[in-house]
Amino acid sequence: MIEISSLRIYNPHRQTFTFGAMNDAATPTLPLLVFSDLDGTLLDHRDYSWDKARPGIDRLAELGAGLVLASSKTAAEIRPLQQQMSLTDMPAIVENGAGVLWPGAPDKIGDSYQRLRGALALLPKGFVGFGDMTDLEVAQKTGLSPAQAVLSRQRKFSEPGLWTGSDLELQAFLEKAAQIGVSARQGGRFLTLSFGKTKADAMAEVIERLKPTRTIALGDAPNDSEMIRAADQGVIVANPHGPSIPTFPREIEARILRTTQAGPRGWSEAILALTADL
Repeated sequence: MIEISSLRIYNPHRQTFTFGAMNDAATPTLPLLVFSDLDGTLLDHRDYSWDKARPGIDRLAELGAGLVLASSKTAAEIRPLQQQMSLTDMPAIVENGAGVLWPGAPDKIGDSYQRLRGALALLPKGFVGFGDMTDLEVAQKTGLSPAQAVLSRQRKFSEPGLWTGSDLELQAFLEKAAQIGVSARQGGRFLTLSFGKTKADAMAEVIERLKPTRTIALGDAPNDSEMIRAADQGVIVANPHGPSIPTFPREIEARILRTTQAGPRGWSEAILALTADL
């Protein structure tokens, strides 16, 4: 079951799209562009499987809609997922919006990770980032396989990790971080530090380039809030494993769907419901 109330998606003309060489002059036509968080949303919280999302993914393919993966994951992690889901012709948003990977073009995104690690050394102790852990430790903390953990530590822009101190110490840490220009985002399980660019920022870049007729954004955690608010229609996937997204102001909540099913099952049910009339 999902909560839909009076929410309905506008019925754009069914049409296909091509990206060509993905250069700045390209003006692809998309009836619908979907932006989706991964962990706990499109991927299962426990085993990172997306099998239960297949009906929704197939439906998007049937409509000629685009699916943009938007995650805290690195480029090295997202590329294999794009291949598995047959999304290699689509861009992807990496490291919580710090960069956009465009298909058919070399990465043109910078690398601020070492600068970020230097800034973290100036902050109060208590944050243990992926850069402080071994591959095995990251695998144990995340549930990733050892090979996946290696990819998750190939970072360019942001540092996810765990807070080991008290709530009071965390507040002092966040205040100091803000003073030196470091932004903190709480995801499903990890606190992620960066220099502030969000998924919504990267989403705007993709929309400007691809010019879709309509957009949907799905997520399950607070770091997805801006992306969900920015879409024509947002979906908040139930999150029984961590902090969810509070109720938005009434005018925004009116175009938000909240699922009762968690993870990829809730994701798929939302997509099928929102595209039922297309």
